[in-house]
Amino acid sequence: MIDVADTIARFNAGRDPERLAMKFKAMRTSPFVFLRGTCHLFYERLPQAGLLDDAPPVWICGDMHLENFGSYKADNGLIYFDNNDFDEACLAPNLAELARLLTSVLAGAADLKLSRAQALALCQTAVEAYGAALAFGKARWVERETSSGMVRDLFDALASRTRAAHLDRRTTLKGKTRTLKVDGKKALPVSDERRAAVTHFMQQFAAGESDPAFYRVLDVARRIAGTGSLGVDRYVILVEGKGSPDGNYLLDLKEALPSSVVPHVRTPQPAWRSEAERVVEIQRRNQAVSQAFLHAVDFNQRSYVLRSLQPSEDRVALQDWNGKLPRLEAVVGSMAELSAWAHLRSGGRQKSSIADEMIAFGNRTDWQSPLIEFAAQCAAQVAADWKTYCDAYDRGAFAV
Repeated sequence: MIDVADTIARFNAGRDPERLAMKFKAMRTSPFVFLRGTCHLFYERLPQAGLLDDAPPVWICGDMHLENFGSYKADNGLIYFDNNDFDEACLAPNLAELARLLTSVLAGAADLKLSRAQALALCQTAVEAYGAALAFGKARWVERETSSGMVRDLFDALASRTRAAHLDRRTTLKGKTRTLKVDGKKALPVSDERRAAVTHFMQQFAAGESDPAFYRVLDVARRIAGTGSLGVDRYVILVEGKGSPDGNYLLDLKEALPSSVVPHVRTPQPAWRSEAERVVEIQRRNQAVSQAFLHAVDFNQRSYVLRSLQPSEDRVALQDWNGKLPRLEAVVGSMAELSAWAHLRSGGRQKSSIADEMIAFGNRTDWQSPLIEFAAQCAAQVAADWKTYCDAYDRGAFAV
């Protein structure tokens, strides 16, 4: 019998108290936000059914849900829409990935003002899109010219955004000098000691790059982003980039922790040099083109991922479906396809299934209805665990 409150408290032990308090408060909001914040609990609760045992092993992102897709500028300078969170990535049955996506649809139905029937219809869209993409056997990607609907709306909004406007949202400009906005919503102040440590790390990192001046540190703050990772050691770094003030760049430096998926799947895992290497390597395998500045690094004698900062605004505004279900179906279908393309793209690497095996699986339909039923069970468990959590939170069990 799992003690939900104790499991959550133990998993989050040692995190930054200020940001951890934000996480615990956010998880009180709804079952969907709770799901986002408790990936570890989802996999611990995952029924050990034959459905997953028979699924081909692939490289999964691990934390697949509706909010973990967005746009980003890649290292080739182009903008893509893709899965963008690989903290939990590992080798696992492909249906474990899809089960979490479907569970997020069902758990998020109330937040999106969807009926049960509409949520189940979206799940059907997802399994059919995933299966068809696998069966086709060719990995594609989503960029502006290949996007449609609400994803195209996101690309169109980004097309009109300048670098200066992006910086203006995160920084304060005085003369020709920018400093980070420390507003308690996206950033918190950092100690002088930690600022010096991050600055020193960046100097060492820059020394090995072709343009060290690009990485000259202008400011540092503790970053507030996401739900599940709130409280993990994380920084936003303002660097010189291509010149002040409007050529500055924002970088994200985040500690990489062990995947919470691995203890709950039976798939043997390869040995990685570090957790950051695991995250970065699987992200590079799964994405058509990876995010700019993506590196696995060592900082403060621990493992971190360094990458360009990805604003939380660069996600599809799902609430804008405006009562037109086809708009949501198109987005969810794209998410399922992106998952299939990632699995195909990384196929055959370190004991993952080869393309022929995935194509054969995609041509089957016998797993689709059972997977939706499976996800419905998971969503019901999430709702029950959320209620238990709320009771414990209201009693003060998660006071930080």
